[in-house]
Amino acid sequence: RYGNSTRGEIMMKITFIGGDVAKSQILFAQHGKDRVEQVANSKTDLRRFFKRLPTGSALAMEATNTYHELAAQLAYDLGIDVYVLNPRDVSHYANSIGMRAKTDPCDARMIARYLAREHTDLHRWKPATQAQEALKAMINRRSTLVSSRVAMQQSMGTESELKPVLNGLKKAFAKAVAAIDKAILRRLKEEPELARHADMLKDIPGIGPVVSAALATLLSRHPFASADAAVAFVGLDPRPRESGTWRGQRKLSKRGPTEIRRLLYVAAMTTARNVAMRGEIDRHKAKGLSATAIYNIIARKLLRTAWSMLKHQTPFAMNRFSAA
Repeated sequence: RYGNSTRGEIMMKITFIGGDVAKSQILFAQHGKDRVEQVANSKTDLRRFFKRLPTGSALAMEATNTYHELAAQLAYDLGIDVYVLNPRDVSHYANSIGMRAKTDPCDARMIARYLAREHTDLHRWKPATQAQEALKAMINRRSTLVSSRVAMQQSMGTESELKPVLNGLKKAFAKAVAAIDKAILRRLKEEPELARHADMLKDIPGIGPVVSAALATLLSRHPFASADAAVAFVGLDPRPRESGTWRGQRKLSKRGPTEIRRLLYVAAMTTARNVAMRGEIDRHKAKGLSATAIYNIIARKLLRTAWSMLKHQTPFAMNRFSAA
């Protein structure tokens, strides 16, 4: 965008705006300035504010349920670079710079500072298609149902006198999940390219219609530069814990969408039962890895394979998958 300009020159040319989002209002702060402006979280007021920003502005906000979506869409439509941040990343950044106050104006200024310092390593936000939004919503609703079913079974499963009630609820939950699964497949048909990608991914062992739809939606919504980037986004990347000669236990970062991570783990359990995977499973067991660790390894492999298939538009090959 700026040719051979240095990082410092680029920062001089961009106006970095941080937004602290609430349901009815957003506080905006410009990096390097103390003034904070309060704007109603409405189409008219936000558009008026964004039109006053200099050309080449960049806006960052935390992901806050759905309250940030209107501002993100309006700013994007006006040519502003938009960044929707992970609230946990923002919180860690605030702690790292020693913020002593937690107020809305302070948060807006801190987000603007974070954007100014880190924008070169952040991914720009872009709006999802209607089909992508609908599928994401359906998958999240399915996740809520599944979580509620598990909680219900754990709560009532030991009470024999409640068994008839529990059985009735199980049937109702199963019927609701099946209805959502059908709705997911109907939504897929609204976007032929997305449906084609989902069909490709169903050739991977362990990947069924729901998981393939979720992965096709994720990988079309976020054009990851590499398979490792996709793994990190979903939170399946193990975090090293080392200091000097000390080596701690690695744990998943779990930074991304919980439901995608859960679906991949469940799919990995099915994949592990495939005969072609027996050699790999035995090697992992020989290293002393637990079943959970093995399933996470396979889940990463599933995601990397899905990314590669869609990136290069290549069909699934079991010999390459089992040998990888």
